[in-house]
Amino acid sequence: MSTNPFRYGALALDDAFTNRQAEIAELISDIVNGQDVVIFAPRRYGKSSLVWRVSQRAIRLGILVAHVNLMTTPTKEKLAEKLAETIHEDIASTLFRARERLRVFAGLRITPIVTVDPATGKLGFSFSAGREPQDVDATIERLLELPGNLAADRERKVALVLDEFQEIVDIDPNLPKLMRSVFETQPEVSHVYLGSKRHMMERVFNDENEPFWRSAKQMELGVIPPALFRGYIEGQFETTGRAIHPGVVDRVLSATGGHPYATQELCYFLWEEAPEGGEAGGEQYEIALSKLLRSEHAHFSLVWEKSARAQRLVLQALAAQPGRPLGGEYRRRHGLPAASSVQRALEALVKDELVLRDATGEYRIAEPFLVEWLQRSEF
Repeated sequence: MSTNPFRYGALALDDAFTNRQAEIAELISDIVNGQDVVIFAPRRYGKSSLVWRVSQRAIRLGILVAHVNLMTTPTKEKLAEKLAETIHEDIASTLFRARERLRVFAGLRITPIVTVDPATGKLGFSFSAGREPQDVDATIERLLELPGNLAADRERKVALVLDEFQEIVDIDPNLPKLMRSVFETQPEVSHVYLGSKRHMMERVFNDENEPFWRSAKQMELGVIPPALFRGYIEGQFETTGRAIHPGVVDRVLSATGGHPYATQELCYFLWEEAPEGGEAGGEQYEIALSKLLRSEHAHFSLVWEKSARAQRLVLQALAAQPGRPLGGEYRRRHGLPAASSVQRALEALVKDELVLRDATGEYRIAEPFLVEWLQRSEF
């Protein structure tokens, strides 16, 4: 049996990743140059998948890549543990022999407790709770300095990837200032920031009162041009013994607009409907779309239930017609409330990344299939 070549939900790895060559080349160049970068994109645009692919290429170029997901570090002690772990695994393990690797942590204010996983032999690090805050801060500061120090000593480049970076404020409001003071002295290290909450990331990097204001190059990740996606879709079907009608490819790309997650998701369901050795046509498309909407029903229902009345009205209006909901004619046509209520609803929907505003000032629903779900639902 052939394996479905389309992936959604998890990282798009290997052959499931496609058509980000320009972004890959740009980000690789930034890392080589020691440039700090923050990646902005709506949810499900493939930020993490892009950084994973770039990391693999950077490693092949001899660049040391360390990765910390701040969603897994709710306290400063947990952050110290993750930093120590990734420095050991991704940097020290490459630069030093086994007996020398732990020496890099000799100067820490708090000595970590090191454990060994008997199944894998992997080392774990823990820092006991209850220590004085200044000791924890000093330990984190030293850990943040280590990638730059090790890189300079061995004349290597380092990329430190900080995922879900917006969580740094919740861990400790003073951490951004500490981090910034260390990072600005590390020309050997490219710091790559990404996060799932755009409004928080924008505040961290675009508010002049924040330590990270204008500290990194900003990369905006957009949709994948449908023309580039076409060849990928047709090729994935062909290499797995199936075909897809050109008109169906048009329908897929018209429905998704090149949205990376949505395109992979719809193609996943469509591939499942295509008979082995046969072609996915219009009938298979309709079945696939119906199954996709059933799969997403619980998610979309929760979105609807959590939305206030004015937000629901705006969502229904935008599903019928993207545009400018604050305009008098638009509000009359779609039965929307007063402009002030619509304004508040739009602000909440944009903050939750359910609605996007494009460069022309028009609003649209971010998730392509939420539009379809709203149009088909009877409320």
